[in-house]
Amino acid sequence: MSTRTETRLPLTQDGNRQAFLLLRTVFTVAPILFGLDKFVRVLTPDWERYLAPWMDAIIPGDARTAMLIVGAIEIVAGVVVAFLPRFGGYLVAAWLFGIIISLVSVGGYLDVALRDFGLLIGALALARLASARPKPAAH
Repeated sequence: MSTRTETRLPLTQDGNRQAFLLLRTVFTVAPILFGLDKFVRVLTPDWERYLAPWMDAIIPGDARTAMLIVGAIEIVAGVVVAFLPRFGGYLVAAWLFGIIISLVSVGGYLDVALRDFGLLIGALALARLASARPKPAAH
């Protein structure tokens, strides 16, 4: 059995680790903040305008209740990214895909949908970087 010693570069010299930490941070903080804002409405007073009517019809309750459910899910997604980025990156990417579908369905928000597509790609990059990182050794 061969033992391989891996040397770890300092963070300032490790671009992969820097990218991973940046993406994990933003995909932890942003979903949590957006989720919380569904409850306090500081960023926008009317989150419901982004919800496609057909989606509103399949989510229990009215559009306001639907956005509270969305907010709770976003908070959970951010926490999952913080602790399980390998899975959380894919979770956030799937969530962003749903948001994109809603925005395209509503119409008038194609610019936001395109921005969210860029975020979706970033979430996928996070998941891939997390998957490439060595898993902690079990003791």
